[in-house]
Amino acid sequence: QVQLVESGGGLVQAGGSLRLSCAASGSIFSINAMNWYRQAPGKARELVAYITSGGITNYADSVKGRFTISRDNAKNTVYLQMNSLKPEDTAVYYCAASTVRGRYWGQGTQVTVSS
Repeated sequence: QVQLVESGGGLVQAGGSLRLSCAASGSIFSINAMNWYRQAPGKARELVAYITSGGITNYADSVKGRFTISRDNAKNTVYLQMNSLKPEDTAVYYCAASTVRGRYWGQGTQVTVSS
């Protein structure tokens, strides 16, 4: 089992920045990759970014150049630095851990970008 707790969401104006955090606990040794997803009202959940245990990162085209995923292994925490935010980035952001036993999800954190 892996437990995930997100934090750092909030309300920001367009062009602003936020940093989301996802703290993992439990069977963290089983984690192959950490992912950030988001879900906007009326839309499907989409993958925003991921970072593998080997440090490989990947981003959705819509956030490339604006978002950065990183991790602090000492703190068992993954971050999503979001810059140049746009109103279309408004969504609930979820952290997810990919393991050999399946995927574990956090509770989500709301990000709202005002125009």
